[in-house]
Amino acid sequence: MIELGENAPDFTLPATGGSRFGGALITEGGEMTLSEARPAPVVLYFYPKDNTPGCTTEALDFTRLAEDFATAGAVVIGISKDSLKKHENFCAKHDLGIYLASDDTGDTCERYGVWAEKSMYGKTFWGILRTTVLIDHAGRVAQIWPKVKVKGHAEEVLEAVRALS
Repeated sequence: MIELGENAPDFTLPATGGSRFGGALITEGGEMTLSEARPAPVVLYFYPKDNTPGCTTEALDFTRLAEDFATAGAVVIGISKDSLKKHENFCAKHDLGIYLASDDTGDTCERYGVWAEKSMYGKTFWGILRTTVLIDHAGRVAQIWPKVKVKGHAEEVLEAVRALS
């Protein structure tokens, strides 16, 4: 897992922006680069899979607060290993207003330390640990929420973004 104060690992990934964004961070080739968001703070949240109950709730919560995050000057980016096509369908189905990036190779998840062995119903498997990372104006890790519980999380992150100012 990355640590507080570290420079956030940069990445360039295929991405989609909810219909409310206009794709300001997304190139014509359909990719986004984390460092291009500077000097805005970035809320980078890693989640296991599109269209699952917890992941849908989390995306809807961040979308519900998207205007508040924008007012605070922050960019919200969700990352999973789902394909760009799945992200586009997920955004359209739920009218999401946040960016979703596709880390289909898992490289970014590994560099952030969120790709790990998990256990459910006595079985172990590899997957994304639901984690949120707040990156400050200079590109440093300002806060980390490991093993996120979805309820109330987006509001907690918004308060942390406001406290950066």
